[in-house]
Amino acid sequence: MISVVIPVFNERESLEPLFREILSALASRPFEILFVDDGSTDASAETLDQLRYLDGRVRVLRFARNFGKSAALAVGFREARGQTIVTLDGDLQDDPAEIPAMVALLEEQADLVVGWKQHRRDPWTKRYPSLLFNAATSLFTGVRLHDFNSGFKAYRRRVVESIPLYGEQHRFIPALAHWKGFRVLEIAVNHRPRSFGRSKFGATRFLAGLFDLFTIVFLTRFRAKPLHLFGSMGFVFLLVGLAVNAYMAFLWFDGQPIGTRPLLQLGVLLTVMGVQFLSLGLLAEQTARLQIEAQGPPYVYDLLESPLGLLREEQPARQESAGP
Repeated sequence: MISVVIPVFNERESLEPLFREILSALASRPFEILFVDDGSTDASAETLDQLRYLDGRVRVLRFARNFGKSAALAVGFREARGQTIVTLDGDLQDDPAEIPAMVALLEEQADLVVGWKQHRRDPWTKRYPSLLFNAATSLFTGVRLHDFNSGFKAYRRRVVESIPLYGEQHRFIPALAHWKGFRVLEIAVNHRPRSFGRSKFGATRFLAGLFDLFTIVFLTRFRAKPLHLFGSMGFVFLLVGLAVNAYMAFLWFDGQPIGTRPLLQLGVLLTVMGVQFLSLGLLAEQTARLQIEAQGPPYVYDLLESPLGLLREEQPARQESAGP
């Protein structure tokens, strides 16, 4: 079964048309639709109740207030019943007719399929910042995708069960999935102009996205080896500080006064910072080691057994049960 998870925040006008389009797109497959009402203040709740009574495949999850898209997706993933999960926005810009192609690609060769809005129907105030965001995310995470922030995605169930969401980290689900070893692909999808309401995109998302990018880079590159990050920084500070102090010592032995020179203070400061960063890296390494020992390595893998090996293991059991 396919579970379609749709975060909703003040999208009253688009909900019923979106519902009809999903019915048409998935007419040949068993499915359910989970609308996650993220504290809407318009009449979205009433419209969702009407859809819920109209079709038993519609389920509604409702927050008492707005918690954000990551929280909406997290509870949608938790309550979804299908082995395949599709997410899309509730503003009708994502075309539900693309769902069968995304699911087909998912079933053939991927664990996560990202819908790439190749011809994006948004104003330049959203397109150009998005290009910059995607370029920076690709550079720092090593995952080559055109549209990390696309809400139009298809997942195998084990992907969403392996990635905890909090803050605003839904933008980086492809990077987190790739880091865990899942196969991530993208497919070009139709993107439509917004028909109703207004975008929830704001300037504050730039700063939030920057902080979250730093978090994701740390989690994906240095979570199991934090000393590589803090140790590298500490080594650079320590090396420069020792070089400055050595130069100051040479001047002192040469008879020049150094007590009032700012360069001496800089050398001491860099040396102390270097030692602190190295110490912090060692403490972080100890914490990471304890976490891995307690929870196991944070990697996803498949164990493939040889059919011949399985037959050899079953052979003694069959002989014992044969009897005299």
